[in-house]
Parts: sequence; C-alpha cells; structure tokens
Amino acid sequence: MPAGGFSRTRNVDYDDDDIYDDDDYFEDDAGDVDAGGDGMTEDDKEQMRVGTVKVREALGDMSDFTSDEQIQEALWHYYYDIGKSVSYLKNKLGVAEPKQEAPKQEKAKPVSRFDQAASVADQNAPATTDESAALSSCCPSSTVAPISMPTNAAVTDFFWDVPWGKVPRERLGVITVDAPHYKGGLLGGSSKLAALAAKRRKEREDAEAAASKANNDADSAIAMLDKLSVKNQGSSNPGGDSGESERPARLSRYPVRRRSPSPAPEAPKEPEIEEPQAPQPAVVVESPAQRATASMFASTLCGPDETSKHTQAPLQEVPIPFAAYKSYDGTGAFAGPSPDDIVRAAQAKGAGGGRTTPKKKKKQTNGDLAESVEKLTVADEPRVKSKNLNVVDEFEKSASKRMANFVVLGHVDHGKSTLMGRLLYDLHVVDQRSIDKLRKEAETIGKSSFALAWVMDETSEERSRGVTVDIATNYFETDRSVFTILDAPGHKDFIPRMISGASQADFPVLVIDASTNSFESGLKGQTKEHILIARSMGMQHIVVAVNKMDTVGWSKSRFDEISKLMTTFLTEASFLEKRITFIPLAGLTGENVVKKIENSAAHWYTGETLLEALERIDLPTRNLTKPLRLSVADVFRGDIRSPLSISGRIDAGTLQVGDVILALPANETATIKSIEVQDAPVDWAVCGQIPTLHLTDIDPVHLRQGDIVCSPKDPVKLVKAFTSKLLAFEHVLPMPVEVFRSTLNSPAGIRTLSAKLNKFTGEVVKKKPRIVKPGEVARVVVQLEKELPVEEGMRVVLRERGRTVGAGLMENVA
Repeated sequence: MPAGGFSRTRNVDYDDDDIYDDDDYFEDDAGDVDAGGDGMTEDDKEQMRVGTVKVREALGDMSDFTSDEQIQEALWHYYYDIGKSVSYLKNKLGVAEPKQEAPKQEKAKPVSRFDQAASVADQNAPATTDESAALSSCCPSSTVAPISMPTNAAVTDFFWDVPWGKVPRERLGVITVDAPHYKGGLLGGSSKLAALAAKRRKEREDAEAAASKANNDADSAIAMLDKLSVKNQGSSNPGGDSGESERPARLSRYPVRRRSPSPAPEAPKEPEIEEPQAPQPAVVVESPAQRATASMFASTLCGPDETSKHTQAPLQEVPIPFAAYKSYDGTGAFAGPSPDDIVRAAQAKGAGGGRTTPKKKKKQTNGDLAESVEKLTVADEPRVKSKNLNVVDEFEKSASKRMANFVVLGHVDHGKSTLMGRLLYDLHVVDQRSIDKLRKEAETIGKSSFALAWVMDETSEERSRGVTVDIATNYFETDRSVFTILDAPGHKDFIPRMISGASQADFPVLVIDASTNSFESGLKGQTKEHILIARSMGMQHIVVAVNKMDTVGWSKSRFDEISKLMTTFLTEASFLEKRITFIPLAGLTGENVVKKIENSAAHWYTGETLLEALERIDLPTRNLTKPLRLSVADVFRGDIRSPLSISGRIDAGTLQVGDVILALPANETATIKSIEVQDAPVDWAVCGQIPTLHLTDIDPVHLRQGDIVCSPKDPVKLVKAFTSKLLAFEHVLPMPVEVFRSTLNSPAGIRTLSAKLNKFTGEVVKKKPRIVKPGEVARVVVQLEKELPVEEGMRVVLRERGRTVGAGLMENVA
C-alpha cells in the first residue's frame, strides 16, 4: 500500500498452491520493498508527478484549496485519468469548500535595499530539473517521493506541459534574424590591415566592458551578500511567521528549482564577483557594389548613366597627343567634312561638272516602312531543272540487268533471316570480317547461331529478341539480275508490316522448317496466312525453300511429304502447280543455297540451287506508260543536303529528277531534287523499282507512310467507299474491319454484301447473301472512315481483330 494511504484491492480467489509453490512471489515483494518501500514503481511516481501538475492546471483557481494528497488520491483511484480526477475534485470542492481564514494583518516591515536585492536575485534564479523542492515548497503536505528529471531526457519532453493555444506571454520568444555579416579580410588570408582592425575592435570592446563593470559593481556585491543573509535567515526561522508563506503557491508551467540552504561561512570572505560579458558587436562589412562601372569607351558613346543609383568612379583621363597645344580645338573636330567626303565631292564635281549638294533624307513613315519590308526578299534555293528525258526510251536503251524484288515469308524461327544472311555471305556481299564480328557479338550473349541472321536483323531489339520485327532490305547482284531482298517478320503480331513488305515484291520465297513437328506447327501458324496474303497481292510465282534438311539427314521421304502437302495447299490458294518450285537446302551450312549439295546423303536431289531458281522466275510486265503511282513505304530525313526523303515501290509510270509530284491525301506538291536506286544516284526510275526520292518545296507534315505519290496532271481520287471482289479467308459479315492497301491501313467497315460470285467465271451465284464462308468469292461494299486515295485495280487486304478475313480487287470507287 502506498505511503499516501492509497490501496487497490481486487477480490481474486487464489489457490494455496498457486501462492506458495512459486518462489518468485517472495522475490517480487522484496523487489518492491527495495525499490521504493511505498509500493509505487518509478513509472507510477512519474505519472503521479505529471498528473498532479496537470490536474492543478485544470482546476485553475480551485487548486488553491486542494492539497496534493487529495489530487494524488484521485489520480490513484482513477488510474491517472486526468479528466475523471478533475471532475471528481471539482464536485468534491463544490459541495464543501473550505473556509479561508482571513490572514492576520501584520505590521509592514521596512524593506531595506538588501531585501530588495534578494528578491530580485530570487526571481532571476535559473530553473533546474529538480522538481522535488518545488513540490515541497508549494505543497507541504505532499508525500510524493523526490523525483528529478534525467539529464538525458529527450528534447520533446521539455515541452510536455506547453498548451496548444493561449501560451503565456512570458513563455513566448522572439526570433530575430541578423543580417549576413561578411568575414572581412582579403582573399588569400589575413593582412596587416585586418590585424590593425581587429586590435582596434578589441580595444573598443575592453573600454565598453570596463564601463559596464563600473556600473554593476555595487548591485552585484549587494546581490551576492544578500544571498548569504537569506540562507541564514531561512535556517533560523524554519516555520515562517508570515501568512504568505503558509499559503501554498500555485505551480508554474515549468518546475522551478529552489536554492538549497547554503552552509554557514566559516570566515567572512569577499565573494567573487563574475563580470558579465558584454556581447561583442557584430562586424558589418559593406558588400561591394555588384554593378561594374561603365568603361570610358561606353561612357563616350552613351554618356553617363544618370538613372543608376550606384555612384560611379570618375572616368580616367587619357592624354591625347597634341591636345596640349593651343591650336588644338577638340569641340569642332568633326564639324567639317571628312577626308573621304572631300574626295567624293571632288570626284562628283569632275564627273558632273557642277557642285552637288547633299540631299536631305526624307523622314520615313509607317507606310514607307511597310513597303520596304515587303520589298525585302530571301534568295530562294534555285529550282531543280528537269532534263525532260524520255524515261521509257532511256530504260530500253540502257540494256540494264533484270531487276527483281522478292519477299521472304514463313513462320517465326523457320530460318528466314539466317538463310538470307548465308546467301549474301556466299555471294561475297558480306565479307568474312563482318561475319566474324557478328559471330563474336552473338557468342557474348549466348546466341552464336544467330550470327548470319544478324546480317539482316540490324536493330538491337531484333537481336535481343531473336526475331525480325520490321522489314529488312538488302541487295545483291548476279551476272544476269539485280535482286532486292525484303525480309518480312514471321511473328503474328507483325502481320501489318509483312503486308507492307509483300506489297513491294514481285514474287515470294516461302521458307519452311523441315525438322520434326516444326513444319506442322508452322502450317497451322503464319505459313498459311502468309501464302494467302501473297496470292491476294497478285503474285503468281512462288519458291518454297525447304530449310534445315541437315537436321533430318537429308531425308528424301521428308522432302516428298512436305512437297506434297504444300502443293495441295498452294493450288487451293490459286497458285498454278507449274509456277511452284521446291528447293531442299540448309541455310546455316549453306548447302544448295549458292553451291550444289556435296553431302552424299542428298544424292537423290539433282535439281537447281536457290540462286538458280531465283534467276529463272518470270517477272510481271512493267506498266511504264501508265500515270505515275508510287506507294510511300517510309518517310525520313537524310543528310544536310536532303532534309526530306521518301522511299517506296513504283507501281506504275516513271519519274526523273526535277519532276513535280503530288502527295495524297494531303494534296501538296513537291519537287524531286535527286533519286537513288539501291544506294546509287540515278537520273530516273521506272515501274517495279524501289527508289529513294529526295524532295524539296514541301513540309514534312504533309507526308506519311501509306500516302500515294502521283502526277499532278493525273491524280488519284479521294473516296470514302468502294466496291471490291473479295476472296474470304474467314466468315465475312457486315462488320468493322481494317483496310490494308500496300503500306496504307485505315479503319473501315463492310457495309453491304452485294452478291456471291463463281470463283472461276465470276458470274453471280446469289444476290445479297447473309454470310460469305471461307473460300468463297463475293462482291462487297466497304465504307471508309475518312477519304483515302484509291482507284480501280488496286488490291486490298481486310483484317479484323488480328485475323485476315479476306483479300480483294477494287472494281468501283465512289
């Protein structure tokens, strides 16, 4: 039970075995007695102390009539709940309020100067963390054990009793920010001048300290002597005879530490008086002016700066030769004509025979200024002159090699890029040094077998993913022909780019993986879709390269099986059997690509190589005499001489340097500055080629991929609907689709199914069918979302949600 009479008793039914069997019971009691002897732990004491102060603050004026014992009894009873304790004490004091005894009037004692100094010293005594003295002086009846705040308490504990609002004025502080003071001194260290300034400052501070010391000697001595007398007086009269000492003083917000009684001095000794240190005056160094003064040259031209607030140093006088002579007059140095003016006047007089007077300059008005600005012109770049060549005759006279473009198709990972890399390497288009470099780079990332594929796949994305992402273009030349390779991506996500590449080719090369299960999986994947798109583009010849025959030991049965299945499928896609060529080969080792097979296991094959099959393909007829039609495949910026360039296949007609062309749908004209075919500059280009045109007189915003470049005299119409003869690959209904025409794609919708047609004769079988099944041919009306440049005879591909649903030929546009 605590010393103050507090007790907490709980009616708990204990078992005797539970009480006496455990020795910890006696140890705990002993620990409690040793710790405090009153049953309160250190945490209880701390909470009791803090709660007492907070309850007194909450009681306000009523705290004068409440003792610490009553407050602590309430806190102990309510488990240190401040609110409940305050309510209890207010109710208790409100019922029975103790009567205050009127203080006895005593005769006023004369106050000496020593008493006044003692009271001043007592008020200015510093506060400490010892709060036991404060509690004992304010509450004599308190039985709380002396508690002192630990010296290592947190900083936030210092403000535990500070309220959120209405902070007393004496607790408020004022924060003042001194102006920045410069250290003074010169760059590079101290100097004699700085030492002299420091010495003078020291002397001034000593003088001020001496003056303040003389004024405070008397008061300091009285205060120190009074401290000793107050301690003796307190010890001789412990009870106190004044009524004010009996009244408990109210606790302040911060605990105040009272001075402990000093021992009686053995011998009178003059107390040491500490001289208060006078604050050192801050040295304020004037910051130098940041604005530099004007130079003599600037002041001569512009005159003195009168608006400037900074005082400028006077200009230095520079002696001028001959200025000291009396004959020199500087004020009229420029009053007369200059020597040049005299010479010009003499020349004019000799030429004209009379004296000329200078004309007065007419004052220019705003209208004259506008006319002058309009007359200003910038020298335009000279227009490129056309040679007005007959390109058709030039092409026939040139006797150039046959030019062919082929696209490489097939399922992903069937070896398309590796096969083309081997073809270029065997034809010495790529040297051994480049192959070794690519092989070393591929080995560093663990893809050594991709070295030949990286000849075509040049981007970092393609090399890191191991698949072709965009159309890769390369060239090679034989004794008879010049070929352009268009390596199309095989992944299903890049079918739109495959369509763009196939639209620029004359015939396809289909690559098939002969290894086990690869051919079957590819036939169910993109192989079938690639074949259908190639046929819908109007291609009639196809070369089927059966790749990776070395993995099956050059098995003839495997080659015959693949050839039979593919022939059936290709004929169903409208390819003639006599225009289908099968070539067994191994792209990684190069067997039967350029050179004949030397492996004895392939003795059964005596046919042609891949290169021989490419040279034997018949090319379609060139439409040289038709109006110009070029599909833009790419728009880019070239070098500084050619800031804007486009490339694409010429579907019809011819063009030459200096021609003016029309870009649709922007309907903007441009001039051909120069032409390149297979990275070589030429003067003209014809149908079937894929040139690069460097343009002028057009803004780049008017050109984009999929535009049509044509002749201004015979432009393509912009339409929003067209009728097409459609071959269905999937079930076709009136539904939204995407229209792909060469490199152009646009959202659209099948508006009407007009009729179902015979696949071979084209006759109408059924009018307005509800649905068109795969493999059937129908006439449909397609509605575009915006006007596009299309015309009759163009081929389109319709796709919906990533699937190719059909391909067709435009019959009518509106």
